[in-house]
Amino acid sequence: MPGSAHSSHEGIGMDRMDHSHFGKAESHPGFTMSPELFEKLYLTPKVPQVGKNRHRFANPTPMGFMGFVISTFTFAMILMGWGGASGLSGVAGIFFFTGPLLLMVAAIFEWIMGNFFPMMAMSLFAVFWLSFGMLEVPVLGIAASYSSTGSATEGAASLEYNSVVGLYLLVWGFAFMTFFVFACKTNVVFALIFFFAAAAVWVLAGAYFKTGAGNYAMATSLQTAGGALLFVVAALGWYIVFVMMAAEMRLGVNIPVGDLSHLWPRTDITLGEAEKQA
Repeated sequence: MPGSAHSSHEGIGMDRMDHSHFGKAESHPGFTMSPELFEKLYLTPKVPQVGKNRHRFANPTPMGFMGFVISTFTFAMILMGWGGASGLSGVAGIFFFTGPLLLMVAAIFEWIMGNFFPMMAMSLFAVFWLSFGMLEVPVLGIAASYSSTGSATEGAASLEYNSVVGLYLLVWGFAFMTFFVFACKTNVVFALIFFFAAAAVWVLAGAYFKTGAGNYAMATSLQTAGGALLFVVAALGWYIVFVMMAAEMRLGVNIPVGDLSHLWPRTDITLGEAEKQA
């Protein structure tokens, strides 16, 4: 409130309650949050924003990553065969609800709030789960379509099917590695999520290629290795969710994430100003 601001400088008899209210307005995160804290909460460099959406909406970033973490942990443990687990039909919900639902809702609100990079990241993870989940729905008959007899088992072991899925995962690896490059502007933990995700899908691509070639022993080993890498991804994701929730809930503990934003040129300037400095 401009009037309150002027009166706080012009008179010492200002009402105590009004002064307290003004102090809270001035310390609002949208105004005084440091680039390091902003990056920790939103996983994106702090840039100038139009509007006051951060004043009206809660931080959606941990919500989206919670869905991602639960789905990834489950997927990883099944790939590694923990407890004799095999097949993904029993947890098909992680591909359509647990992961994508929370990720897409969060991505929409990241867009509303002007958070470009987390919006892109959550959209990427959401469509990954959705597209990969399609392979785990028997009624669609995707694997069976690669068999001359209509057998899903025969189709899933065919060279054509496994080559197609393997190539698809290779492309995902390049996508995750691209995001890793840009995540290096945020923090170490977030960047490592993309690095290990890229490594995981490349290893899983190898598992599909080996299955198509009939080398099932190597395919199983690669599947287990891919699951282990995804477990690391999920653990890093869980860590960063805990960090964001601890900050939002004022836990009072400064948990490190390996801030990298201070190593780069300032981002809390307009694109026009950044262009002039380039």
